[in-house]
Amino acid sequence: MTQFTEAVYTNGVLKPDKGLVLREAQRVRLIVEALDDDAGRGDRPAAMQRLLAGIDGMRFFSRERLPSRDELHDRP
Repeated sequence: MTQFTEAVYTNGVLKPDKGLVLREAQRVRLIVEALDDDAGRGDRPAAMQRLLAGIDGMRFFSRERLPSRDELHDRP
């Protein structure tokens, strides 16, 4: 059963805005999406720098000729 609600994070605990239908000690999967626009913005420049450095360090090459689009899609 999938349930959707918003929650507030306070003192290390997520507090749902409404009750959830769960049994005691039931394990659940959480996907957390910040609703306020300012969340995490301070880390964005550093994250972008790490991403670009990682891309610069990648080495892609092939000793063979690259396949055509038709070869990739196995078209007759």
